[in-house]
Amino acid sequence: MNTTVVVRPVSETDAESLGRVHAACWHETYDHLLSQAALSQLRPQRLAALWGRFTAQGAQYRQHVVLVDGEIVGFAGSGPTRDGDHPTPNELFFMYLLEANHGLGVGQQLFDSVVDPGPSSLWVAADNPRAHAFYARNGYLADGLERNEEVLGERLHEVRLVR
Repeated sequence: MNTTVVVRPVSETDAESLGRVHAACWHETYDHLLSQAALSQLRPQRLAALWGRFTAQGAQYRQHVVLVDGEIVGFAGSGPTRDGDHPTPNELFFMYLLEANHGLGVGQQLFDSVVDPGPSSLWVAADNPRAHAFYARNGYLADGLERNEEVLGERLHEVRLVR
């Protein structure tokens, strides 16, 4: 069976699909880290509106989607680092891929589309071994900085990775 994979910049017309995929990815990724009550707050329509704003951020920001056989299955975004200590010039802000597409290589294509070779940083949930393994394969190491981020009214423990 041949699969068609396309990685491209997010467009305004993607907002509705991205809202659905965004909500599904969060349920898959954070179901063991956040309560069901918190996750039930995710509304694809609300996330779609958020994506409408993301697409207008400017050239130094990159937001891409990956489509498999014409359907959006993941998304990623990067730009100038937001951390005050500026560990690197660029940061991967987010990267999510529906579980059904893990291990197929499409995540790497998506990552490569928004992260240039060289120094960059990212924040990841401390308890996300699959993501940690992916980022380690791409040269990232924990730098010792940790934080508790408020997500849907709950605390999510994160660690910073740099390369």
